Amino acid sequence: MPQRYSLPRNEVIWSFGPGLQPVLEVEPGDTVTFETNDCFTGQIRSEDDLVTGIDMTRINGATGPLAVKGAEPGAEILDVRPIEWGVATLIPGFGQLIDDVQKPLTRLFEVKDGMIRQNERITFPARPMVGVVGVATGGEELSNGLAGQHGGNLDDHLHGKGAKIYFPVRQPGGMFAVGDMHASMGDGEICFTGVEIAGEVDIRFDLLKGKQARWPVTELADRWLPHATAYDFADALQLVSEEAARLLVDEHGFSMEDAFIFLSVACDAGVAQACKPAEGFGTIARFAIPKIAACPAPFASTI
Repeated sequence: MPQRYSLPRNEVIWSFGPGLQPVLEVEPGDTVTFETNDCFTGQIRSEDDLVTGIDMTRINGATGPLAVKGAEPGAEILDVRPIEWGVATLIPGFGQLIDDVQKPLTRLFEVKDGMIRQNERITFPARPMVGVVGVATGGEELSNGLAGQHGGNLDDHLHGKGAKIYFPVRQPGGMFAVGDMHASMGDGEICFTGVEIAGEVDIRFDLLKGKQARWPVTELADRWLPHATAYDFADALQLVSEEAARLLVDEHGFSMEDAFIFLSVACDAGVAQACKPAEGFGTIARFAIPKIAACPAPFASTI
């Protein structure tokens, strides 16, 4: 019978590398509740606390890692439950509009009953999701601030309840970890933060034997989405286009010509995160591919 487990937020890693050791091992079909810290690890609790005054080595902690037996895992997000307050910040040197503001700033948000209150005038629906979600790398040690083929700081607002994420597995057990919850984050995340918040995430683990992409691929109810990252969006778009076409050709029998045209006429290229400057962090591109009869899932074995 599938089991349920929980991991406390003090079981935390700060980077993804090849040498991670599991704090928990689960079977396919098991569900785990991860308690997660906010990206600042609780160092910012009021609008008087500025990002310029915190320990920047304690950023983007991820709860885990755990091993999945036989790991070639898909991680299905069953629920994302933020606490009732979160923060966003303006960080000197970061963001497309940073030259138009005067100084560092912290904004405190109330999160309640599915709504987020920014101030007396601005209230909007919550979209809880996780920013850091990934597995061990094949060799390089990458901080949790970075995204890559292993996942990591994948920062896609679609990674909320109901999303299933497939990872390229490079180490036994996968070594999965998750953190950096947002009560809401927009595509681009142009000030370098979403509504950063602590909370709990329920994730169910499954296996996908013999099928892996080069980059993380997300499956939603109506579409599936390969991701790729590079310093420049044009390069990230090139990589994700190649990955999307490869899956259409290898998994679903498209010719390269038909894949090229289909991606142009029926699919949506997009950006998940693109805060400038990208150097050291990267831009994350994704391609949304609708679930039609010709390609109803990212991998033929999941149909």
